[in-house]
Amino acid sequence: MKSNQTVLVAGGGPVGLFCALLLGQQGIPVRVFDANSSLQADPRAATTHPATLEVLGAAGLVEDMQKVGLTAPVFQFWDRPSGELVATFDLDMLKSETKYPFVIQCEQFKTANIIMKRLLELPNVEILFDHRVVGIEEMDNRVVVAVETKKGLERHDGAWLIGADGGRSTIRKAAGIAFEGFTWAERFLVLTTPFDFNKELGYCYRSYFADPDEWCNCFKVAADGPPGLWRLVFPADAEAVEADLLSDTEVHARMQKFFPNPKAYDIVHRNLYTVHQRVASTFRKGRVLLAGDSAHVNNSIGGMGLNGGLQDAANLSEKLVQVIGGAPDSLLDLYSLQRKTVSIEFVQAQSIANKKQLETREPEERKKVLADLSETASDAARAKAYLLRSSMISMQRRAAAITLDEAS
Repeated sequence: MKSNQTVLVAGGGPVGLFCALLLGQQGIPVRVFDANSSLQADPRAATTHPATLEVLGAAGLVEDMQKVGLTAPVFQFWDRPSGELVATFDLDMLKSETKYPFVIQCEQFKTANIIMKRLLELPNVEILFDHRVVGIEEMDNRVVVAVETKKGLERHDGAWLIGADGGRSTIRKAAGIAFEGFTWAERFLVLTTPFDFNKELGYCYRSYFADPDEWCNCFKVAADGPPGLWRLVFPADAEAVEADLLSDTEVHARMQKFFPNPKAYDIVHRNLYTVHQRVASTFRKGRVLLAGDSAHVNNSIGGMGLNGGLQDAANLSEKLVQVIGGAPDSLLDLYSLQRKTVSIEFVQAQSIANKKQLETREPEERKKVLADLSETASDAARAKAYLLRSSMISMQRRAAAITLDEAS
């Protein structure tokens, strides 16, 4: 290995930390910069799909995730107006396809903490909090970053820079990489409650409710331990005042409208966010590489965003190790092609389709969508094909099959 092959990573979330772990485990020096003072307790992403568990398992992380998360092999679709169960899918059908025929509901801050514990054991990995990357300069054989710290501006140089600094990525913008796509008209409202939807209403840990007026996702996370918490996601008017949407009056009215209950719901967390569907024009520009939300963002229905980012990290790290070891850097062009292609063909396409099947309004079209879901779940071959796609296994297989010839 050549000297001075430090990899710089902007962003200390799960994706940036996973890149650091995979590189660090191969003896490569890594320096991670994060603008925050510590790891963030962000509960937003939780569902970890089988395909992602495979790459996390290869790094020895799944057992720890199971200890702090919930294993959920089943998910269901419901018709909210009629209250009818439309379809049940059981990931156990994939036991011949994967070592992990289930998802683990593990909040992303827990995943980050698990990875961080492993990183602290690696002397060649440095984590710098309160360090915000604000600029980049690329040389022939290195990249230099300008970093804001409490002590002032610093400059750090390395062989490669990974931008894993989120949807508003400074790295992507500084590199002049376009972020192509659109923003949904409505926002997503997330409400969290200890109310037990499984015990009280019979809903499994991952339940999707189709409704022509107001769809809902309802899923359980372990939180700090039993009995856990349930997180619900609703669409929200983009023009409404945020304070009104998050007010006790509006929140409880929405919950009672969707899930009538003689008792008031205990709402322990509420959040409202804008939703985008965007993919970077390239995931590699010179010595700058993008992964995670820096490279692609999507709506959360189906839980594919963070999964895609962790899969980016595994793909990128494997290739970067080879390049640092002397392989041609065209491998990094292949990384960009593979991950951009599947981000568009699978993550974008599937998450958009997931949203549309829940919000369809025209009566005949709704009937057709729900009937198709029911028929798919009832047919073993169709159900397995559906599960291979929704679990992101098909996506990983497609990525692995892509060669640079497809770029020509």
